[in-house]
Amino acid sequence: MGPIAFDATLWDEPTTGIGLYTRCLASALEALGVQLTRVGAQSSGEAPRAKAGRTAWTLGGLPRVLQRSDALLYHAHGNFNLPLIRAPGMKYVLTVHDLIPLLMPETVSAAFRWQFRLWMSRSLMVADQVVCVSERTRQDLLARYPEAESRTVVVPNGVDHVHAPVLDDTSKDFLRALSLPKEYVLYAGSLDVRKNVDLVLDALERLRLRGRPASLVLAGQSWFGAGRVEARISRLRSEGFEVRSLGYQSDAVFYELMRRAAVFVFPSRYEGFGLPPLEAMRLGTPTIVSTAGSLPEVCGDAALSVGPDDANGLARALDRLLHSPEERRALGERGKAQAAKFTWKRTAEGTLAAYEAALRR
Repeated sequence: MGPIAFDATLWDEPTTGIGLYTRCLASALEALGVQLTRVGAQSSGEAPRAKAGRTAWTLGGLPRVLQRSDALLYHAHGNFNLPLIRAPGMKYVLTVHDLIPLLMPETVSAAFRWQFRLWMSRSLMVADQVVCVSERTRQDLLARYPEAESRTVVVPNGVDHVHAPVLDDTSKDFLRALSLPKEYVLYAGSLDVRKNVDLVLDALERLRLRGRPASLVLAGQSWFGAGRVEARISRLRSEGFEVRSLGYQSDAVFYELMRRAAVFVFPSRYEGFGLPPLEAMRLGTPTIVSTAGSLPEVCGDAALSVGPDDANGLARALDRLLHSPEERRALGERGKAQAAKFTWKRTAEGTLAAYEAALRR
């Protein structure tokens, strides 16, 4: 197999789920001997886009790059971002992580929703293979685009990029200054409506009414629609609830917060894969997830699960774990065993098989 033109449009950007996927998959493919040509990064790689925006470059600049390339295949990672026209002789592979703008349109801007809908329809017309990160995503895709079934495969993400963090002095000082309680509940992710942080806050209120207060730490960036949740967090803090909202953190601090947490909670209303709970499980942190989206598929019985509207159920699960070190240890061990099944080597092997299938078309 010759070189693969590899979508690097998020390579130099602040880390997002797709950016993490891009870098981890690239490393794992190169470890298998696949030659990658990274195209579209802001400044790195073999064909950077410089000051051009991602959308403008993909529509205008990328087709010219691919026409000059000696690669036979281009792999896009952003759900819908294949070029609108095919470069002569070039095969296309597309990774779809989720269909959130179609499934939960109220959680994204109207402009992005329309961009997603129109561009995905075209991308699925020109894609030779479509890689879905979970069976849930594949089923959601085929419910709307059944014509893609013969070209669609499931290749789950890996999680072995996560290791017990090595902290520099600045990170150690930062964590020490936080003076976090010994046993805290952690939510990690953005604060948008889809992530359902309100359910965690509902559970906190119920626990306090029962005389069983819990401490909550939130690590993640603000996102579209986060304002109402942020206002509620401020109100709860003014009422004496122990809620720490730490915002976006470096990888080392982020994973150390996960490792130290008594319980990790992730009650999302929908995930195409759901990497944060799997990361917590890899670190041995007992985890509670919702029963929505791909979370049951990914976490199996190695995490406790509650319905995405079941605040009482979440309160009971939190209370049980916070007051049972033995159950936390047992659940943490089950989580590590489940997370060990998800490696980037397996992701790369499945992706390579998709490349080979595309080239045979």
